Amino acid sequence: MKLFKYILPMVVVGTAFTACDDVERIEPDVINPPFTYGPQYYQNLRDYKASDHEIAFGWFAEYGPQNSMAVRFMGLPDSLDICSLWGGIPTKPDVVEEMRFVQKVKGTKMLVVAITRIDAETNDKPFKQLYNEGRAENDREKIEESFRQYANYFLDQIFDNDLDGFDADYEPEGDYLSGDNFMIFYRHLAQYLGPNPNITKEERRELIRERYGDEVANQEGICDKLLCIDGGAPSGTAELSNYYFKQSYGGGVGGAAGWPDSKVVNCENVGDNWKGDLSGLYNQARWKPTSGRKGGFGAFFIHRNYNVTETNIEPYYHFRRCIQIQNPALY
Repeated sequence: MKLFKYILPMVVVGTAFTACDDVERIEPDVINPPFTYGPQYYQNLRDYKASDHEIAFGWFAEYGPQNSMAVRFMGLPDSLDICSLWGGIPTKPDVVEEMRFVQKVKGTKMLVVAITRIDAETNDKPFKQLYNEGRAENDREKIEESFRQYANYFLDQIFDNDLDGFDADYEPEGDYLSGDNFMIFYRHLAQYLGPNPNITKEERRELIRERYGDEVANQEGICDKLLCIDGGAPSGTAELSNYYFKQSYGGGVGGAAGWPDSKVVNCENVGDNWKGDLSGLYNQARWKPTSGRKGGFGAFFIHRNYNVTETNIEPYYHFRRCIQIQNPALY
């Protein structure tokens, strides 16, 4: 914003005041530019996110080309480690450009996320057609292949759009893709994503090469994309997953059966509770396991904490404070 210096003409006693038009406006010769961060700041930010630490995570939605930073990628806290794209993969060029800056320059990982229910998918998709045939014919081979093709459907979204992994929202609610069936789907994802102990990086790179070609397979870090799960966490998913985004809505804290604490990220429902003091989010940021460390803390509909309230005195005040509580900055 430009700062103007106003010089009022002297008023002679006994004479009339001068008109407003007589006010002389003088602009300074030097205008201070808006504050910008240098390359070292962003390098430090990327180095921090690449380090071994308790992460900050959020599901982000409602983004677009609006003026408000509340629904723009550039408005997200710089120290956010992982962002699940609850609003879908952006397609508008200006929104994609912002997402890429946050992803590549700030180092925030961007995940495809979906509620994994094959019965809910539309019948125009090839994997769903194969699934329907298999169910109608009671052909187990076709059914299982449809699960793998369903996994490929998400893998293509990740690799074709240069994103950083997948967040499988496991809430089957009667869907056929549950239990052992879900594990067929999840193990296929784990051939390409996550910390799967049963595949080497060389083997993974060859799978990526076969499906996506040399240019993609030769990218730096291509074998290190994330595989995460939220909602429920079926037995067998822990060793294949980077993180379990545990829906600890109401501010609950603690680990999860069968999971190391270092993979568990307790998450608060900020979407419904943004008008409050978000004490549950603070509980999750403060919580420490009896030994080792936790995975981190997170927020559903993180962008609602952008809204200024009586307790949230500036955008993302609560979330930023929780990041500092969990990982105090070194000055």
